[in-house]
Amino acid sequence: MKPKLSFWQIWNMSFGFLGIQFGFALQNGNVSRIFQTLGAEIEQIPILWIAAPVTGLIVQPIIGHLSDKTWGRFGRRRPYFLIGAILASIALILMPNSPALWMAVGMLWIMDASINISMEPFRAFVGDMLPNEQRTLGFTMQSFFIGIGAFVASWLPYILTNWFNISNTAPAGQIPDTVKFSFYLGGVVFLAAVVYTVFSTKEYSPEELKAFEESEKGDRKITYEYST
Repeated sequence: MKPKLSFWQIWNMSFGFLGIQFGFALQNGNVSRIFQTLGAEIEQIPILWIAAPVTGLIVQPIIGHLSDKTWGRFGRRRPYFLIGAILASIALILMPNSPALWMAVGMLWIMDASINISMEPFRAFVGDMLPNEQRTLGFTMQSFFIGIGAFVASWLPYILTNWFNISNTAPAGQIPDTVKFSFYLGGVVFLAAVVYTVFSTKEYSPEELKAFEESEKGDRKITYEYST
C-alpha cells in the first residue's frame, strides 16, 4: 500500500501545473493577435491553430507510453517534465519575437508539443505517487493550479499595461511590449514551477512501485475472500 502524502507533498508534486497552464493561457489569449500582427488574414487563423489538436493527438499518447517505460536516476516522469518545460519556455520567449508569420506558426507547433510533453506525465504522476484514497485530492490540487495559472496569465497583459504603464500598442507589423513581456514572464514561470516540482518531489523506484502493486493485489484478494 502506498503511504499517504502530506498536504504539502501533494502541493509540491502538483505545483508544476501552474507553469503549464500559464503557458497554455498565454498561448490561447495572444497567439491569434500575434498571427494577425504578422500578416495573417482572419479566415486563416483557424487553420494556423491546427497545431493545438494535432500535437495533443500525436504527442500525448507517445509521451504517455514512453514515460511509462522510462526509469533512470532522475525518475520516471520528471525527465519529461523538465524537457517539456525547457522547450516550452524557449518557445514562449521566441514566439513574440518572430520576424515572420511562418516562424510564429512554427513556434506554436513547438510550444504546443512541448507543453504536452510536460503535461501528460503530470497527469500520470497522481497515480504513481498517491494511494487511491488521496487521488481525488491530487487531481483537485492540479485543478487548483490550473485555475490560478489560467487566471493570472490571462490578466497579465492588462496588469502590465495598467499597473506598470507598459505599452499595449505598437507600429504595424510589430508585437506590443505587453505581449512580449507577458511571454517572457510566462517562460520564466513555466520553467520555475516545473523545476520546483522536479526537485521537491522524489519518485518511487520500480522496486517500490512493484511492492505497492503486489500489496494492493493481496489486500483485494483478502477483501474478496472475506466478502464471499
